[in-house]
Amino acid sequence: MKIVKLNAAQFDKYVSNHRYRNYYQTSMYGSVMSKFGYKIQYIGIVNESNKLIGATLIIYKNVFMKNKMAYAPRGILFDYENADNVENLVEALKKTLGKQGFMLLRIDPYIPLTIRDAEGAIMNFNNKGNQIIENLKNAGFAYKGKNLFFETEKPRWEALITLQKDVREIFAKLDKRTRNKIRKATNSGIIAVKDPNKNINKLFQYVGKKDKKPLSFYREMKDQFDEDIDIYYAKIKTETFLINSRRSYEKEQEYNNDLAERIQDMSIDQKERDSYLNKKMQSDKLISAYKSNLLKATNLLKENPDGIVIGAAMVIRYDNAAYIFTEGSDESYSNLNANYLLKWQMISDYNEEGFKYINLNAVVGEFEKQNKYSGLNEAKLGYNSMITEYIGEFDIILNNFSYNLYQKMNK
Repeated sequence: MKIVKLNAAQFDKYVSNHRYRNYYQTSMYGSVMSKFGYKIQYIGIVNESNKLIGATLIIYKNVFMKNKMAYAPRGILFDYENADNVENLVEALKKTLGKQGFMLLRIDPYIPLTIRDAEGAIMNFNNKGNQIIENLKNAGFAYKGKNLFFETEKPRWEALITLQKDVREIFAKLDKRTRNKIRKATNSGIIAVKDPNKNINKLFQYVGKKDKKPLSFYREMKDQFDEDIDIYYAKIKTETFLINSRRSYEKEQEYNNDLAERIQDMSIDQKERDSYLNKKMQSDKLISAYKSNLLKATNLLKENPDGIVIGAAMVIRYDNAAYIFTEGSDESYSNLNANYLLKWQMISDYNEEGFKYINLNAVVGEFEKQNKYSGLNEAKLGYNSMITEYIGEFDIILNNFSYNLYQKMNK
């Protein structure tokens, strides 16, 4: 087994037929990363018969004199089930890349370990998954652990929605809270639209601070992936927002007045009056929120009679599936649930186009205890989503002398 260099066309051809293909392992993504401080290399793994049996894009930087740290995004496309093959792979990597000044290689193979339901219960599992992990560890890869939250590079847990059903059936199976939030967004005057012009500047207003990537990064993604990029916006129709805000405020005010009268009714017992009092206290809070919305809606209509964008997302089309690459929204309008309607519009659109599924990107693997990411899970798992757990990250030291020296100098 040996390592050879591939050109972009050879690499893409091999990737297109691999069972674990993904858009990170493409020459398009490699071209993007090459514009932002990374060097790239396409390498192939060939056997004794000179047959190509593996390939990967590696991105790297010089970190210590001429020595390099490398990362294969979403892993080397290779058969890890055979222990001898994995050991031979490590030997070839050390022999070739180690001599080129590569000190360490990180991989996170796009290999599912488990498939779970929205509650985290295992529905299916890869019966070769644990064997693959052990093969990598035995060959010298350092396993970075089963992180329930976020690993160093890419998510280990992702949520996806299967499509190819009647859209009404899909909606009926959504979590009740998710259905209500979609309806609330619609009733508040939110609409979700696909931008035919793919305006990256507008997208950046909502994702730039969150992702901490420059505007030029998203422009390069659009240029490289071209027709496979979609941009979605969530927009408030300000006139509808004002009408519905006024209606909600007036309706709640009427209910609140009725509760006030019941509290003063001395013909009912104290327990019942206490119940009405609790309801009125909750209604008081709603009135305050609706009043705030009404004032905001009035000002918005004056300033933006044609509506205003409050959220955006970039989607990558790859292998008959849609992947939410990034999304963001104006937090001052978070109570309107625009992000829920945005995803529902994607479901409707991609389902109509015959896509297999929508990948909603990262969730966390803690499903029982409340944590700071529970809101992230709720916003994605309420779509009757399935969760894919991948095998995780691994590091292999390719040149022990250089790496140990780098560690000492770094300390």
